[in-house]
Amino acid sequence: MGNTIPGLSRINWDQIRIESHSPAQPRAEFLDTLKKTLNQAAQLQVDAEKQIANVLAGNGEDLHAALIAVEKADLSFQLMMQVRNKIIQAYQDIARMPF
Repeated sequence: MGNTIPGLSRINWDQIRIESHSPAQPRAEFLDTLKKTLNQAAQLQVDAEKQIANVLAGNGEDLHAALIAVEKADLSFQLMMQVRNKIIQAYQDIARMPF
């Protein structure tokens, strides 16, 4: 698969800290949602790689199921990249605001 993300499964989420006042609650929920989504995308990629490996090894895996898994992983990756682009764009917009 050409859309692999080296090191995605090695993200150490314990290093990410959020201040815990009540106004920051929506930020914490956003971060939790983002973490969960990234982990799901990584898991879809791992599952697709396993299914492809089983097909290539001749273990009787269904080729169609493997191709569907690859497409799911690809779509998940594309969505994740679009979300990343929107986050970067929002950051840049905020950075350009005069204070």
